[in-house]
Amino acid sequence: MADVIQVKELARSYRMGSVEVPALRGVNFRIGVGEMVAIMGPSGSGKSTLLNLLGCLDRPTGGHYYLAGEDVSRKTSDELAEIRNARIGFVFQNYNLLPQLTALENVELPLIYRGLRAGERRRLAESALGAVGLMDRRNHRPMELSGGQQQRVGIARALAGAPDVILADEPTGNLDTASGEEVLRLFEELHASGRTVLLVTHDEEVAHHCGRILRLRDGVQIGDEALSEPLRSKSGAREVDA
Repeated sequence: MADVIQVKELARSYRMGSVEVPALRGVNFRIGVGEMVAIMGPSGSGKSTLLNLLGCLDRPTGGHYYLAGEDVSRKTSDELAEIRNARIGFVFQNYNLLPQLTALENVELPLIYRGLRAGERRRLAESALGAVGLMDRRNHRPMELSGGQQQRVGIARALAGAPDVILADEPTGNLDTASGEEVLRLFEELHASGRTVLLVTHDEEVAHHCGRILRLRDGVQIGDEALSEPLRSKSGAREVDA
């Protein structure tokens, strides 16, 4: 299995006055194409710092980060923005949808920055909404959608650009049990189709839907557990109103 992500002695520290505060301390791991991996740890463990580095939102102060074989550790801000837009799909706990735009327009938005023509943007956005079962809600605005539907729009937005990696930050954190189960089932389907998914969560049950769990504490990687039998979401037809 080829690696889509490899980190070597990855570190990030922040200066607070005259004090250097380490947030991530020499983390090492590889993630293969098509893996579904959970990143877990208590508050202050370094999860958010690691997510920002993997998402090319920040640069490390030590070590290396290879994305699809390319060392992106020392790229400029402009270069990181291009990589972020072309190779990484983000799914957020709070959905981050623009309220004045329809579901379809929200999914199209990142594609505008790629310079795609309107027809191509529309085709890709409709395909992504179809993949999450929301084509019949494409003209609804966020306030006209349930929380589960809004998160599915967020997943469609991440999918539309065909990224190398999907990074999901507590994607079920604001959802009720049924909607959370539906969102997890979508991630399982993406994983089954060959997508690479990294899911940050504090919930052990959510993490056990992945094939592997990376654990952090105090900026140090303390575990890398492969799950022989991941949990699976309840089967059944997708509910549009979930």
